[in-house]
Amino acid sequence: MLRLRKLFGQTKCSVIGMIHVGALPGTPGYAGSVQSLVERACQDAEIYKDSNIDAVLLENMHDVPYVQPRDMGPEITAVMARICTQVREMLPSHVKCGVQVLAGGNKQALAIALAADLQFIRAEGFVFSHMADEGFTDACAGPLLRYRTNIRADNILVFTDIKKKHSAHAITADISLQETAKAAEFFLSDGVIVTGVATGDPVDEHHFQEVQQCTQLPVLIGSGVTTGNVDRYMDADAVIVGTHFKDNQRWQNSVNHSQVLRFMDKIHKLRNS
Repeated sequence: MLRLRKLFGQTKCSVIGMIHVGALPGTPGYAGSVQSLVERACQDAEIYKDSNIDAVLLENMHDVPYVQPRDMGPEITAVMARICTQVREMLPSHVKCGVQVLAGGNKQALAIALAADLQFIRAEGFVFSHMADEGFTDACAGPLLRYRTNIRADNILVFTDIKKKHSAHAITADISLQETAKAAEFFLSDGVIVTGVATGDPVDEHHFQEVQQCTQLPVLIGSGVTTGNVDRYMDADAVIVGTHFKDNQRWQNSVNHSQVLRFMDKIHKLRNS
């Protein structure tokens, strides 16, 4: 908890806005211009900069179909590092930056964060195992945190999804969400992320409360937060908002300035109420 407070200060319910980087080189959707990818990410970052947001999180969500880390080429890490560096340089220091590399590219994310001077990553498959649409995802906490130590990146926080969206958890059906959160805490996660079943789906409030009650870790809400329901999640340490901030509320689209301003206005009112 202290590490997250050092990151965000005493802000109640910090807001992390998503930047969904365009399809990267080597993926089916790549349009052929790295510079265009940089410019689009920076355009979204500029909107967040003007909205007094607390943090941004960059993710290569357009890289469908996703592959596991063993099948990722070095171009993914290289281009994401370039984009993240550009975004980090254009944002003021009080706006924190993080990165997630799909699917399960957690070591890649740490390397990018180190190179681009980012403050946190979002990691999949931290504890236990699950089946995702790109295949089997095994637990990675031990190798990942040893890698963080080896590259001297212990100042980079690792926020970890538990029972993550877009995944089947039949093989851990006898392990509850609460037990998964406890395991993440025991394995030195810096914060757990609770999600709905898919991108844009709200988090079950009871699940959120159950996780809060069973762990001392920061709890982040990772999907489905909107201006209309954010009041339900104000006890969270942070909310990650993507779909709701986009044109026509589709994650594939650009960030919508008015949407972000309306949301942040609501957050400021709730913080002061």
